[in-house]
Amino acid sequence: MARHVFHCPLRWADMDAYGHINNVVFLRYLEEARIDLMFRLASDAGSATFAGGSVVAKHEIDYLRPLVHRYEPVVIETWVTDITAASMTLRYELKDETQLYVRASSVLVPYNLEQQRPRRITPEEKAFLEQYRDDGAVAV
Repeated sequence: MARHVFHCPLRWADMDAYGHINNVVFLRYLEEARIDLMFRLASDAGSATFAGGSVVAKHEIDYLRPLVHRYEPVVIETWVTDITAASMTLRYELKDETQLYVRASSVLVPYNLEQQRPRRITPEEKAFLEQYRDDGAVAV
């Protein structure tokens, strides 16, 4: 299936004292790619249910090499590896044409903001996510 491709700009403020992108900033980059997938693309596809809320239950991130600040964006590929009744797992690769910098995953739980509690994934959400399900194969 398809992976979502997001072009993420690097900001001057993302840089640490060594000229590298600071490690905590990568989670923000992943969030930007995830929001683009779950809010913009889902909304464009006619599904507004993710706008009702979701929370991150878990993040895992592997920093493979330093990313030096530059003015060209990086690419973040996002795909779905698991969908249960009440959670979904997304995988990410942050890279450019020649290097892979980060591999990561997030477990998300749909959340009912009004009731302040987790909720089930709707059939509409599941159908949207299935378009981005991949076997999880990663670049070497």
